[in-house]
Amino acid sequence: MANRIRSPRSAAKLGARHSPLAQLVAGEIRERILAGRFTPGERLAEVPLSEELGVSRMPVREALRLLCAEGIVNLEPRRGASVASYSPEQVQELVEVRATLEGLNARLAARRHDPAQIAKLEKIVADGSRINERTELAVIQANNARFHEALEEVAANTVLSGMVRSLRDRTAIIFARQSRARTRENWREHEAILRAVIAGDAELAGILATRHVHNAARMPELGEVPAGVATPEVNAPRKRAA
Repeated sequence: MANRIRSPRSAAKLGARHSPLAQLVAGEIRERILAGRFTPGERLAEVPLSEELGVSRMPVREALRLLCAEGIVNLEPRRGASVASYSPEQVQELVEVRATLEGLNARLAARRHDPAQIAKLEKIVADGSRINERTELAVIQANNARFHEALEEVAANTVLSGMVRSLRDRTAIIFARQSRARTRENWREHEAILRAVIAGDAELAGILATRHVHNAARMPELGEVPAGVATPEVNAPRKRAA
C-alpha cells in the first residue's frame, strides 16, 4: 500500500500547533508564575488569561500545554489548568535528583574549563554580586539562570544539560518563594562554586553545587529543608592534587 501523504492543509495545521505566539504567551505566564503572581494550585482559566494578555484562547491553550510539558502547570480533564504544586515527598525527590545532577555538572566543569569560559562565569558572578533583595524578582531569577547555564557550557555535556534544565523548570516553583530572601547567599555560593572550578577541584565543586541546591530548598522563615532532605557537609577547601 502506498504511503499516505498529508495534504498541505493538514501540514499547515501541524506547523501552527506551537506557534511563536503560543511560546510568547507561555513565557509571560511562566514569568508570572515564578514571580509569585500565580500561586501553586491556583487555577489558570483560559478566558481571563486571553483577555488580560490580549490574545485569543488558542495561543493561551497551547501555552498551557507547553508549560505542562515543562512541569510547572498541571492539566486535568474537566478541571483545566492550574499552577503545579508538589507534596513534601515530591519536593524531596525533585531536590535530591537536581542536587545530584548539579553536583555532577560542577565536577565536570572543574575538569573541563578553559580561560574564555571562566572569564564569562567570572563576569556573571561579578554582575550577580550587585543584585540584592530589592532587585526585581524576574531579574534575580534571570541572572541566577545565567550562572547555571554558563556552568553547563563549561561542563560541556549535552545529555546532562538537557536533564538538569528540565529539573530547573520544575523546581523553579519550589525555589521562587525564597529566591529573593536568599539573593545574597545564592551569589556567595555561586562564587564559591566558581572558585572551586577555577582551582580544578572537582570534588569540592560538586559538593558545593549539591549543597547549593539543598540550601535553595530551605524555607527561610523556618530555617528548614523539606522533610527527609539532608544537607551534605562540606570540608575545608583542599589544595588541588598535583
